[in-house]
Amino acid sequence: MSLWNRRTLAFPLAAAAAALTMTAPGAEAAGTATGTATGTAAPPVPVTWSACEGKGLDPRQECATVSVPLDYRAPDGPRLDLAVSRIRSEHPDRRRGALLLIPGGPGGSSWKDPSAKLAKLPRSVRDTYDIVGFDPRGVGRSAPISCGLSHEDVALTAIRAWPGPGGDISRNAASARRTADACLRDGGPVLRGVSTVNEARDIDSVRRALGEEKLSAWGVSYGTYVGSVYATMFPDRTDRVVLDSNDDPNPALVERGWLANAAVGAEDRFPDFAKWATARERGADRLARTPAEIRPLFLRLAARLDRHPLPWPGANPAELNGNVLRQTLYDALYDDGRFAALAQLIRAAADPGHRALPAPAGPSDATMQNSAAMAVATLCNDVSWPKSVPAYAEAVAANRTRYPLTAGQPAGITPCAFWPTAPVDKPIHVTPRGPSNILLIQNLRDPATPYSGALKLRHAFGDRARMVAVDAGGHGSYLAHGNACGDALVTAYLATGQRPERDVTCPS
Repeated sequence: MSLWNRRTLAFPLAAAAAALTMTAPGAEAAGTATGTATGTAAPPVPVTWSACEGKGLDPRQECATVSVPLDYRAPDGPRLDLAVSRIRSEHPDRRRGALLLIPGGPGGSSWKDPSAKLAKLPRSVRDTYDIVGFDPRGVGRSAPISCGLSHEDVALTAIRAWPGPGGDISRNAASARRTADACLRDGGPVLRGVSTVNEARDIDSVRRALGEEKLSAWGVSYGTYVGSVYATMFPDRTDRVVLDSNDDPNPALVERGWLANAAVGAEDRFPDFAKWATARERGADRLARTPAEIRPLFLRLAARLDRHPLPWPGANPAELNGNVLRQTLYDALYDDGRFAALAQLIRAAADPGHRALPAPAGPSDATMQNSAAMAVATLCNDVSWPKSVPAYAEAVAANRTRYPLTAGQPAGITPCAFWPTAPVDKPIHVTPRGPSNILLIQNLRDPATPYSGALKLRHAFGDRARMVAVDAGGHGSYLAHGNACGDALVTAYLATGQRPERDVTCPS
């Protein structure tokens, strides 16, 4: 899932229009409007690789573009260019094929990831594959989209629709309506063509342009849903597929279900922070004597900040209120490395007369414009959402009672409540049909994609998949948190095809 937490680069909207071309069909041919593969695709246009432009990249990373239709139902119509990158296998004689890195988000990018992940990937994997990254349509260098939102509406607490004190959603509804109107008015044709089904079609266009009969993939967070949709639409074009931090594929809900699952994920993960915050070795960052004290301490502080926010110049909004604290907690639950900063903020907020708030940190408005537009486009184009504002208010009231840490936000109203058009494609129903070549890896205490949701994806795939459950907290599993058991099992599968015969649980 990772909605609105995975940041992307932002580019002017004019660049999106410039990226659309009216070339003859060549490299498209990923699927029809119903999501099935076409049988009469034109030969792919060969990819022309050149040096990449950008800072911090491995000199071996090469870059190219792949032309795809803006609308796969009109392959002779406007097209856009997807930015693709790769680092080739270090031993061509051992090369099996291409490993595509499918990013999270929606709105994430893997364009830099061949460089960023190269040092982490074991030699056996680097030898086996060309490591390939890309910017999905609408992101970064692939016809980026923007809705031109106001400074206030790109605040993360506004985009995530945190209710007002007591659960009031009137400001959320007004912001959601403004955002929907702005995206529909200013987002352009690329925004209207953003969807998970189209990303799966784009991936198959990339596969063909690379000249690969089959494609291996490593999808993370939202990328697990993209990978699942691809493996369902194009099962015979998949080789070895690893899905890491897995989304519930319920086709009736899709992203609606993922947002709701955030409340479950926060509850699953919070005890890890409570234990960390009360360990004796924390020293000045120790918040209480026992883990049982941390929850009421946090809830009291958030409620106090609801009533009496603290000025926080430079932040968006320019105050530390209860919802900003709750969002900061949720972000920190992604990784133990963020716990210290959260504890310091809690201590400063609890004693503002003696401790200064830390300097605010966060993405720029320009970055948030692209992230927000991609999230809204994907959520609203993938599945239909309820329209009744009073129904959202009732859902928020019930959710905040059941899950106080997230205060009703996961049930909140989104711009999709005001989206006037129905999805062009029906959500894909993931099934066991296809080769048994999928390996899921999942932390037991993931705040964004909880284990309970991952089990539903495991069930949907049936015998196509095996699952490695890791006794760990945080978001992201393979090569992310140092679990030797889980890392070894995924590496073995990618490098050799050896997959566990049955589901496995790795100890902490």
